Amino acid sequence: MPITAPQPPEPATGSVTDRLVDANRRYAAAFHDPGMDARPVLKVAVVACMDARIDLHAALGLELGDCHTIRNAGGVVTDDTIRSLTISQRALGTRSVVLIHHTGCGLQTITEDFRTELEHEVGQRPTWAVEAFTDVDQDVRQSMARVRTSPFLAHTDDVRGFVFDVHTGLLREITAQ
Repeated sequence: MPITAPQPPEPATGSVTDRLVDANRRYAAAFHDPGMDARPVLKVAVVACMDARIDLHAALGLELGDCHTIRNAGGVVTDDTIRSLTISQRALGTRSVVLIHHTGCGLQTITEDFRTELEHEVGQRPTWAVEAFTDVDQDVRQSMARVRTSPFLAHTDDVRGFVFDVHTGLLREITAQ
């Protein structure tokens, strides 16, 4: 009886979004409503970079319903981040804020000139700042300061910042200066 080599998987058809929608159908078929509301069990909001290498819940040992997760490019605290944190605290009961940047962040490789380049390309200057940085520790400190000094946030006494190492998976805490 001849031995045949395993066949490679069938190439995916359709777009990436189609694959995600198909995966959702499979997920929903086994889904059971956990019966929780939008208030995080641990009363914590985590602000982190959107980098695809960071599995935030796994890295922090979090389960569904434990926290609010706010992700953006760089994990920087912007006006929109303050907006989300304000709603998280004032309407949904969070009291602690954890900020997570990471090593090898893409925002360390671009500059604010990115906005000018976009303006030349599309004919309109973005209203938002890129928030590029060269020193990840200092940017964590800046983000911590933005949270701690926001007049909109009710709870600024438990704000801690970290740098996630994308090669080891470990967090390194950054202290305010």
